[in-house]
Amino acid sequence: MPAVNLDLSVVIPIHNEAENLEALVAEFRDVLDRWGRSYELLLIDDGSTDGSFEILQGLQAKTPQLRVIQFRRNFGQTAAFAAGFANARGRLVVTADGDLQNDPRDIPAMVGRLEGSDGTGPYDLVCGWREKRQDPFLHRRLPSMLANRLISWATGVRLRDYGCSLKVFRSEVVKELRLYGEMHRFLPALASEMGVRIAEQAVNHRARVHGRSKYGISRTLRVVLDLMTVKFLLSYSTRPLQMFGPIGMLAGGTGVFILAYLSFAKFVLHQGIGERPLLLFGILLVVTGVQLVSFGLLAELQSRTYHESQGKPIYVIRRILGSPDS
Repeated sequence: MPAVNLDLSVVIPIHNEAENLEALVAEFRDVLDRWGRSYELLLIDDGSTDGSFEILQGLQAKTPQLRVIQFRRNFGQTAAFAAGFANARGRLVVTADGDLQNDPRDIPAMVGRLEGSDGTGPYDLVCGWREKRQDPFLHRRLPSMLANRLISWATGVRLRDYGCSLKVFRSEVVKELRLYGEMHRFLPALASEMGVRIAEQAVNHRARVHGRSKYGISRTLRVVLDLMTVKFLLSYSTRPLQMFGPIGMLAGGTGVFILAYLSFAKFVLHQGIGERPLLLFGILLVVTGVQLVSFGLLAELQSRTYHESQGKPIYVIRRILGSPDS
């Protein structure tokens, strides 16, 4: 990987956006050239079938700041962001969509806020907030509003707009992220595990002119499932027994209490218990409790194997002051 010598890397996943590409590249070039900082445009063709890559090839031949990564097939937006982060050479990394709905003119102000030029920073991550969103209310904005509240509650990272792709990161933040599934939606929450400082800024949002949106209500279930994964990673990835243990002990303890009561009824009160559903329920609770505690112990072993085999620390250092020899 070449040494980092650029101010900015703009990472944009592309999937069947042939009609938008020329305007997209021209608009980002115009804004960033006038801004005056060194930059690269890193466009990831996520298995497009509409000729997007051929257009990108032509644009790249005329645009030295443009780099193009082509996937062999469609792997999804999360994979495209992961590839972009891995290949980004800039000190800062900007993410955006390829549908022209994000306005690149917001980038200088977002970078300024990240760097503290507005007097509120510095930050490690600035997230765009589509204050006046230009999307249909019922099947786009309403599900997004509900999802934002759910994600904020579950992760503890309260943002008004998790779905806005326009974000600015410090490079060292995104380089540490490991993305799977549909987790690009949860980048701020995943980054919060490293103790980053996050700000949110209102940005311009424009209506889509060409092509069709790839989002809809059908993705809601996948978002909920990935949110469960993110919640577990944020809260219990290094201590899974503390998640499964209490549930197992509660179930097992309740089962033991039920069986103790039934034993008293049989041996002291001489009552028949063989046909009572409560007997099977008590046994089920005890077995379930043992299984959950055992599962937690196995997860503890796996967690340690995961961190130790990769040399992955359980902490993140922001800086060290003082000479190591002092």
